[in-house]
Amino acid sequence: MSAAKTDPAYDALAGLDSAPLWRYFGDLFLREPRSAARPHRWEYAALRPLALHFADTLSLEEAERRVLMLINPGMQDPPATVNSLFAGLQIILPGETAQAHRHTANAFRFIIEGESAYTTVNGERVHMNPGDLLMTPGMHWHDHYHEGDRPMIWLDGLDFPLTNSFEAGFFELFGDRSQKSLVPDDLSSRQFIHGRLNPAWLPAAGPASPVGNYPWQETARAFAAIADDAEGSESEGIVLEYTNPWTGGPVLPTIDCKISRLRPRFHGRARRTTASTIVHVVHGEGYMEIGDERFDFAPKDVIAVPGWQPHRFVNTSAGEDAVLFACSNRPALQALGLLREDLPGSDA
Repeated sequence: MSAAKTDPAYDALAGLDSAPLWRYFGDLFLREPRSAARPHRWEYAALRPLALHFADTLSLEEAERRVLMLINPGMQDPPATVNSLFAGLQIILPGETAQAHRHTANAFRFIIEGESAYTTVNGERVHMNPGDLLMTPGMHWHDHYHEGDRPMIWLDGLDFPLTNSFEAGFFELFGDRSQKSLVPDDLSSRQFIHGRLNPAWLPAAGPASPVGNYPWQETARAFAAIADDAEGSESEGIVLEYTNPWTGGPVLPTIDCKISRLRPRFHGRARRTTASTIVHVVHGEGYMEIGDERFDFAPKDVIAVPGWQPHRFVNTSAGEDAVLFACSNRPALQALGLLREDLPGSDA
């Protein structure tokens, strides 16, 4: 046995809450990123019946929010979907109201199914329809109310794993169960829906987008206007980014959101990035290759793409588009100077 292994000085260091860096160097300074998250797919067809079951057996008063967490097999404690981001499937039934609250974590919701519900964000009622992207920036009051006759289900996305890692998270309940409407419904969306024509009487405030809802009808209109006249990205197809109209940057300071249209038989080029990504299948079928694994996808499935994993998209249909919504922690990495992206095989 070597002297290094038997040297009592190591025990003395441990007793002083200290340790020798040379024994940890290889784990602390990696040659390249190594994510705790694993590539993974959540099948919507399997999760939806369970969401409906808990909607029938568990009241909102009992649950606060009925959310099925999408927990990555490699990030179970504390739960996360990918590094710094969480996603879950939330359900609300007709006639229900969800308690108003706010938290430090930035959040969005991408509507999957249902209609005639709205979320109230800082006094603005923002209506939900499938394909809409609703924003809830950090410390904005928000609650939900459902006036329709079918369940509403949406994908929640939050950055609370990042907020909690910084030990900077706050949470607060509103004094009443629901907020009062303080401005006309969907006002923020209607004021900013005209692209580069922004309301000049409003001051830019904060790092998050002022838009409450990016409606699906506008997204579909943008895809239709582009049609097949643009080549798009060799990795992501016709990919559009939801942006903050004041800055042109991401909708939230820590999360960006994009939506991609993959033409029939699209075979994307593999790419990788230090940003971690969550992909939601709006419609269409195909598969993703992540590292050396293949994940077939169907409508409404969710897929986790850990950072620095080569990945590519394939639309297997010969006649229909596949449309994918994706969010990532790219803005946070970019702000910290930690973003790196490349196409495997190219000079990084």
